[in-house]
Amino acid sequence: MMAQNLRVTVWGENVHERENPLVAKIYPAGMHHTIADAISEDDDCEVRTATLQDPEHGLTTGVLENTDVLVWWGHAAHGKVADAIVERILARVWQGMGFIALHSSHYSKPFMRLMGTSCSIVWREAGEKERLWVCNPAHPIARGIDRYFEIENVEMYGEPFAVPTPDEIVFISWFEGGEVFRSGCTWKRGNGKIFYFRPGHEAYPIYHNKNVRLVLRNAARWAAGDGVKWPAFVDSHRISYARTKNTDTRRHSGFRQVGSDAFVRRCRQVE
Repeated sequence: MMAQNLRVTVWGENVHERENPLVAKIYPAGMHHTIADAISEDDDCEVRTATLQDPEHGLTTGVLENTDVLVWWGHAAHGKVADAIVERILARVWQGMGFIALHSSHYSKPFMRLMGTSCSIVWREAGEKERLWVCNPAHPIARGIDRYFEIENVEMYGEPFAVPTPDEIVFISWFEGGEVFRSGCTWKRGNGKIFYFRPGHEAYPIYHNKNVRLVLRNAARWAAGDGVKWPAFVDSHRISYARTKNTDTRRHSGFRQVGSDAFVRRCRQVE
């Protein structure tokens, strides 16, 4: 990384915590702060938070320019996220900023745009047990995790999960009802790394779970990339002959424009 410390921004919708007393009891400072605290357990991380209610959702150009990894939690207000902010996020991901989507953020605007699919699932909220199996013990995101870990009470997500085939599947979940789900998946878009991690329903204390917190720290470090910033081109860019090496621009200048005398002569020669 080019910065001495890993710079992480945790974005939280911050709706349930403000409206639901049960959620406020579990996460009195908001889920975004609990997630930020988990990542902050690594001393070499600089973690800030941002919410939907902040000006520009807390994701100004300056904030994103100084963010190595953006962690996203959303559920009830996906549609309230401004499209201009989404475009700003996408540009940074293409440049090399990591993006981690948590739980119901599979339906967030940034994640859906990055995937280019519906990102739909099947689900059931019954407070059942989830067992997350480690698919690749050598993967950096699974570092320090045993063969599996369990969360006692969760909302079930099941297949099919309508996303592009992941580059890597780090975790697969099994639920008491028998369903399975690709609960830890990675992709790359441009120079940016993306990780989707399923656990995290607002009505359960999942972000207090030590294994979930470890995965969050591992994922932030993995998603940070190599610090090389790709140019975030939006449109095609024409390069002039003058910038082309070993090219005699005088020799080719007559053929640049259809309809020129030189162009017509050249077409007649071909005929």
